[in-house]
This record gives sequence, structure tokens and C-alpha cells, in this order.
Amino acid sequence: MADQQARTSGDKRPTEIPAIRWEEPPEGPVLVLLDQTRLPAEEVELVCTDAAALVEAIRSLAVRGAPLLGIAGAYGVALAAARGFDVAEAARALEGARPTAVNLAVGVRRAEAAYQAALARTGDPTAGAVAALDAARVLHREDAEASARMAAHGLALLDELLPGGGHRILTHCNTGALVSGGEGTAFAVALSAHRAGRLRRLWVDETRPLLQGARLTAYEAARSGMAYSLLTDNAAGSLFAAGEVDAVLIGADRIAADGSVANKVGSYPLAVLARYHHVPFIVVAPVTTVDLDTPDGASIEVEQRAGFEVTEVMAPQVPVTGPGGGVPVAPLGTQAYNPAFDVTPPELVTAIVTEEGAVSPVTPEALAQMCAGPAAGAPPAVG
Repeated sequence: MADQQARTSGDKRPTEIPAIRWEEPPEGPVLVLLDQTRLPAEEVELVCTDAAALVEAIRSLAVRGAPLLGIAGAYGVALAAARGFDVAEAARALEGARPTAVNLAVGVRRAEAAYQAALARTGDPTAGAVAALDAARVLHREDAEASARMAAHGLALLDELLPGGGHRILTHCNTGALVSGGEGTAFAVALSAHRAGRLRRLWVDETRPLLQGARLTAYEAARSGMAYSLLTDNAAGSLFAAGEVDAVLIGADRIAADGSVANKVGSYPLAVLARYHHVPFIVVAPVTTVDLDTPDGASIEVEQRAGFEVTEVMAPQVPVTGPGGGVPVAPLGTQAYNPAFDVTPPELVTAIVTEEGAVSPVTPEALAQMCAGPAAGAPPAVG
């Protein structure tokens, strides 16, 4: 079950937005989410008391973004265990809530494995619940640490590719603190450039149909005092043609073993534009987003979402008139094509940046070496 609680807005909250947290009130443990569907008009917290409520929050995009979905999935397993629900059933429901984002399954399985191991060792479900929560908290902390390392590696790569600073970065969707245990992935790189005085302009794609760029990235950029401008997705080509983009930085929801990148729909056209205009196209994501069990881009399951997200405009605090809960912008009965993601082939990706470093060129061998960790040696040098 989920309850909503309004927060007052203002400038008193830190830049690092608490998108998710675990609390233990007297009535029992809960998972508290910042409802991202209500931003930027209002900051509302969604309080989940069971895994079913979290599944709905994931499907509705109240909580979203690959790294944060992994954290949420782990906490969801811990919540089911602490509340006495069937942990295996909750884990399968959570894992299937969004099929493209591999981090969700990683987080769920990690917490479930900790629960099962403790249960097998002690025979005590309470010990299992404690172990699952510990695993979720460790994952949360690791993601925050990975975010900081990605930001450092990403900024170093930008400075190598674009010496002299004054970076004009184009980004798509939302990749900041709202999707992470820390300050994000691609957005964290831009934020580091801003803090170092080397960001000239952050170009923010609005990201149709759900406007994650307009609603969320602009929200985070404004709170961080960054120089940013919003553009419609179909204006990106004009921006490239005008010579106003120095680099494209995006996140990822799944990276296949061959380096194909699944990210929010609209990313692939940016990669094509970047290649034509000789602009670096850089993907920033944690190692957990690399799925070596998915051989190539064609093997990535791309989530298809409801057509009303395209035929209606979903805007907070606007009177609802459409059957999907938004304002209709197309004739009643219009069919819509609405993939949540598209896939960019590795030959269009300049580099993939993770907490372990940057890989360029993007090859299966380089990704496998990076995922093997420090024991396999340092990641290949960018060249």
C-alpha cells in the first residue's frame, strides 16, 4: 500500500535530492520515494508499505532511472521480508516491473540472495530480513560512491577530448540525483564540469513523451545553479548544425555485451547526429548496467508503454480530461507507437564511462575486461 504526503517546496533542500529512503516508524518499516511524476510543480513523497505499492511506483515512473531502480528493487525485497510477505513472490514481481532496466533485476537478486543465505544459515526469517536490508543499504552506498567516481572519470575524459573547458553539453532524459544514490551518471559529469568552472552550457532535451528532461533535468540544473537551456527533442539537429554542441552525454538502462546501449527513446537519433557532426557521444553508467548475458542490441527487450502517453500530455496540476489521465492532443482513438527506449549500436558510441574508468573504442573485449574488475587490470585507455 502507498500513501502520499506533500512537502513544502523552496530552496532549502540540498542539491542531492533524497529520491529514496528507508524509514522505520512505530507502525512498521516503509520505503519513502520522491514521486517524480509530480515534479517540478510540487514535491510529494510516496510511502510504500509493501512490494506491490513499489511495483506500481516503478511502472508509473514515480521512481525511475537505472541505478535508482536497482536500489529500489533491493529495498523492495527487504520491505517484503520485514513485513512478513512472500519474499520470492515479491522479488519476481519487482524484477518484472520494467524489463529493459537491468539494474532493477540486479538489485532484487542481490537482496534476495542475502535473505535466502541468512535464512538457510539461521532458519530465522527475521535474520533474513535484516540481511536483505543490509544488502540494500550497501548497494545504496556503493551507488553513491560509483556516482562520484563516474563524475571524475567523465570530466577527465571531457577535458581530454575537449581541452580548454567551456564545454557545451547536450543531454537526454534525466540522469541526476533523481536516478541515483549519489549525484547521478551523465548529469553528475556535467555537474562536475559546472563546479570546476568548465561548463559553458547544458542543453536539455525535453524528452518526449513524458518530459523527463523538461520536468526533472531542468529542475536539477536550476537547483544546482547551472547554465542550462531547454530544447524540444526535434530541435537537436538544428543545434548541432549551428555548431553549438561539444559533446553528448547520456545514461543507459542496459548495455549489451557488444556495447549496444539501450537508453531513453530519442538517444539513438542523437548518436546519429553526433557522428555526422563529429561530436563525441558518451554514455555514463555504472558497471551494473553492463549485461554480459545479453549478447547484442537485438537481444535487448525494449519496453512498450501505453499509447496515451503520446496521445495525451501529462502535466502536473492541469485539469484531467483524457482517458489516460492527461490532456488529449490527438483525436480520440488514435493509435500510438511508444517504445520507452531505443538502442544505439557500439560503433556510434565514442566512449562508455563507468566507475571503473572509460572504455574507447567500445568493444566486447574492453567491456568484459572492465566488468571483470581491478583483478583483470586497468580498463583500456581512451584513444
